This record gives sequence, structure tokens and C-alpha cells, in this order.
Amino acid sequence: MTREEALALDAQDPLSALREHFTLPPGVIYLDGNSLGALPKATPARIARAVEQEWGQGLIASWNNAGWIALPRTLGDRLAPWIGARPGEVLVADSTSVNLYKVLHAALQLQQGKRKLVVSERSNFPTDNYIAQSVVRAHGGELVLVDTPEDIPPLLDERCAVLMLTHVNYRSGRMHDMALLTRWAHQAGALAVWDLAHSAGAVPVDLLGAAADFAIGCGYKYLNGGPGAPAFVWMHPRHQGQVWQPLTGWLGHAAPFEFSAEYRPAAGIQQYQCGTPPVLAMTGLDTSLDVFDEAHKLGGMAALRRKSLALTDAFIAEIDARVPTANVATPRDASLRGSQVSISLPADVDGYAVMQALIARGVIGDFRAGEPALLRFGLTPLYTRFVDVVDAVGILVDVLAAESWRAPEFQKRSAVT
Repeated sequence: MTREEALALDAQDPLSALREHFTLPPGVIYLDGNSLGALPKATPARIARAVEQEWGQGLIASWNNAGWIALPRTLGDRLAPWIGARPGEVLVADSTSVNLYKVLHAALQLQQGKRKLVVSERSNFPTDNYIAQSVVRAHGGELVLVDTPEDIPPLLDERCAVLMLTHVNYRSGRMHDMALLTRWAHQAGALAVWDLAHSAGAVPVDLLGAAADFAIGCGYKYLNGGPGAPAFVWMHPRHQGQVWQPLTGWLGHAAPFEFSAEYRPAAGIQQYQCGTPPVLAMTGLDTSLDVFDEAHKLGGMAALRRKSLALTDAFIAEIDARVPTANVATPRDASLRGSQVSISLPADVDGYAVMQALIARGVIGDFRAGEPALLRFGLTPLYTRFVDVVDAVGILVDVLAAESWRAPEFQKRSAVT
């Protein structure tokens, strides 16, 4: 694709107006929205209003008057349509790790001690597997990790209690067939727990249609809620009232302001709230969901998915044509692909240093160590352009041809890679 062809595609893009809702520094090609979403332009003023007016002037009355106390549910209701859930089923609270602990514990409780095996992928995001290790120890169970998705079905047998998967793999960008794997898990008598951290806001998700059991996810990647934005949690309504989640905090109580000495769980998803909502962080997420309201007017998730696939197709084609030494780790089959492209480079090329050289040239992606080491590029349909794809790969070609990544300043490892 020539740069002129890319600019023509951008001019015809029906979602192009959404980019104007974001603060994107001049001279920067931001391809890391799969790790931290860009800042919506409306967010600073909205958070300032929460600080200066709601907190500064309204003080404690804002728990009622500004709706602070209801934010976990109101945000959950706004998010629900984007993940195939209904109002009243999603709660915005805590972190992805904490929510996974809650739902995995609940899922094992539902098995009533008859099954204790949890199945997941070795390449799952580490925090998910760490949490699973903790939960299975508490239940006297076992965590089994597979190396490829094809290894999963043989483990879905009479021993399996829970299939725990991230919908889109954070390393490769491969997307699982949620409905199929959930059906296989249920046929074996297991439950399905899904992590939507790399799905929500970027790819279609239909939790109810897939008959999933539990789901959790992240508010600061494709949802653009800001660094450390609260996560979300969902439970299928069929499990309501059958089990308690383990972190029985006061706002998960049926009547928290009765200040009863004994815990009595709230009905439905409200039980999954533990402590006081982080209002300022939730305000950022609330503002970012306004952009999704605009996206809904322009075709919703179907339109976002079309653009995501067009962008990732274009990126893969550019890599194939211009960086023949790179290996594309992301599936070429669109039905198996999330909204990122991951590549590996030859063993004698330091992928971390290459990414640092790219960042110095204004192309921001990220690096993930492992076998193989991967350079990840997130193509966020809300604001990524086709010209960004062409320019980013062109700069990668320059960095590799000139071997500028060998400069000493690109060898130093930072705390966050």
C-alpha cells in the first residue's frame, strides 16, 4: 500500500471522526492501545469537575447527589451491550486480578468439591495463572496449563472443574471461539471463565450468546478509562443465589447501610463489589464510554470490527512485503484474530532494543519477552489510521536497515517494557 492509498482509505473511513475525541501527541504513532488506551479529550475536564465541584463543593453529599455510590452499576450497565450482557449483570469494580479471584473461587464452589481441576494456557497473561495457582491451592485442586489451544479439548473431561481462558491472547493476539469452547466445557460438566482484557471495546463479545459462566476484564486498554482504571465482572444470571464470592466486603452486602454485624449477600452481581468505589478513576472510565456512545451511532461493534480487521490485514501485508525477516505471530485467519499484530524478529536482532528505537522515532508499541520474544502493535479502531500502519512499518524498515537499534541508549532495560 502506498502512503497515498492509505490516506485515501482514511478519507473514506466512516469512523474517522472518532479519532477527534482523543488526545494524540503530534508526531506520535500510537500502537499500544492494547496495553493503555489513549486519553479522551473530555476526560481532564470531567475529572476536574468531579474534583472541584462534586468533591470540592458537594463534599460527602455527592455520594447521593452526584451518583457516586451507583457508579459500579451505572458503568456496568453502559458497558454491558459491548460485551453481550444485559443491564444489571455487569459490575465495574476492583482490578482484573481481584475479580478473577472472586469468580474463579465461585466457579470452584459451584462444583461442590466434586471437581478441582482448572485448565488454562501457559501463554495466558501471568496474573491470571498466578491467581489460579492461589485459588486451586485454597481448594486443594490443580492447575493444568496447555501449550496450544489444540491441547485443550482432551482435558475437558470428568475431572475438569473450570476452563479459564483469555478471549484474545495477550502475546499472539489469537482469539478463541468463546461459544465453541464454552459448549465443550459444559458438555464435560465444567464451567467457563473468560478474561476479556484484550477484547472489550475492540472485538465482538457475546457472553450470553456463548452461555459463558463468568467473565472479567480491564477498563484501561481498548476501553480507554485511564491508567489503572477499574475492571469489570460479570456472572451469568443462572448462577445467581447459588454461591458467595469470597471477598465479602460491605458494599456487597444486601443492605450495607444497615451496618449489620452479619454478612448477607446482595442479590446478583452486586455481591461482587467489595469496598468503596474509586470515584475519580471511575469518572475517567465513564467519560471514555461517551466515545463508545458515539461509535454506536456509527455502526457499533460491527463497524469497529470491520475497521480492526482492515487495519490488522494491512499491517500484516506491510510486514510481509517490507520486513521479510519478521515472522507474524498473529493468526492470518481473521476469525482467529484480535485487534493487534505481534511479530518476532531473527534471533540475532534484539527485539527490545528495536522497540526502543521505534519509540524514539515516534512509533509506540511494546515488547514482550518469551519464546519467541514479540513486538506487539495494537490497532485500535477508534483512533488508528491506515496511514499510521504504512508509516509505522516504514520506520521499522529504517530501524532494521540502519541497525539503529544497536545504539547504547536502546539497550538499557526500563522497569516497564
